[in-house]
Amino acid sequence: MIRVLNSFDLKDRHVLIRVDFNVPVQGEKVTSNFRIKSALPTIQYCLDHGAAVILLSHLGRPDGKVDSKLSLIPIGEELAGLLEMPIKFSENCISEDALDTSLSLKPGEIHLLENLRFHEGEEKNDPDFAFRLARHGQIFINDAFGTAHRAHASNVGVVSHFKHHGIGYLMDKEINYLDRVMRRPNRPLTLILGGAKIGSKIGLIDHFLNKANHILVGGGMAFTFLKAGGRGIGGSLVDEAMIPTARTILDRAQSRRVKISLPKDVVCGEDVHDSNPKGPYKISAIPADLMGLDIGPKTIADFNAIIDQSETVVWNGPMGIFEMDEYSHGSRAVGEKLAQRTENEATVIVGGGDTAAAVDKFGLSRQMTHVSTGGGASLELLSGKRLPALKMLEI
Repeated sequence: MIRVLNSFDLKDRHVLIRVDFNVPVQGEKVTSNFRIKSALPTIQYCLDHGAAVILLSHLGRPDGKVDSKLSLIPIGEELAGLLEMPIKFSENCISEDALDTSLSLKPGEIHLLENLRFHEGEEKNDPDFAFRLARHGQIFINDAFGTAHRAHASNVGVVSHFKHHGIGYLMDKEINYLDRVMRRPNRPLTLILGGAKIGSKIGLIDHFLNKANHILVGGGMAFTFLKAGGRGIGGSLVDEAMIPTARTILDRAQSRRVKISLPKDVVCGEDVHDSNPKGPYKISAIPADLMGLDIGPKTIADFNAIIDQSETVVWNGPMGIFEMDEYSHGSRAVGEKLAQRTENEATVIVGGGDTAAAVDKFGLSRQMTHVSTGGGASLELLSGKRLPALKMLEI
């Protein structure tokens, strides 16, 4: 069992919260505050119940070195604007000055510590670094689902220093939605897979071969499956090393009567930077000098027809290079159909990472049942794996 935030007496307590504020920043401005907003219910609950709040987060990959471009200062400013209150900030998360600021906080105040990954001890789960972080609070709450699949100092190492520890509302929401999908989904259950690589999603595919009714495959990974099935793919990118694995997956799906649907047509370009789309082409007719960069209209229609019949859908991975408008039509069309199904009371779970970024770009985030804040974490949880950060919090 893991305790949830509302089971603690927070009055006059210092609550150390691991949040996931790893958000896109350009210059000194946050360009997407989705993850920050997702953490607000936990933060606000603590403030409303008489606690002082100390926030821990990382940003980017500074590799244990201070990088001013990855400072949390812009995140602090964004958070202050959302909460309409001042936020105290310390430029070194384990300095004595930072500790003094935390210990002197009054109920209703917030202290944001600088980027955890400015220190090598964070990703190494260094015991001394974890101890120095733990000194900031009396109760530890992990609300950073996006890092729950990592065993770092701020989400695993700190826990042993607290008698009182648990999860926040975002973490609880993520676990409940994703766990419910795997344990008792309404059927038919459809998994939509996209993105470039199969390797990172083998566990997810294996798990869903035992549960799903349909699996729809788009994005770059579709060409590895198509080639494994003996289809011509023109000049499309393919992961040659994964072809035997893809062939095995296709065979296992057939034996388990799980329908895997692959693209029938694609929109192409000369390379991933080509802003002049060609086609659509049938898969067997893709020219040798072109590569598929988005699913075509026939595939969109086929995929959406299956989605229309599904009561539960899990979407992990875009259908094309959605960052370029020219190759975003497949992802947008699938997203719009999923939003329509949500309105008609189907359950639609959107994996984090690029998929969450895609639905955010199309303005569809609020129209889904749940958009996960964690790409890798949602992948592992949906694959049936135990997440290190959650395992550590069990009592």
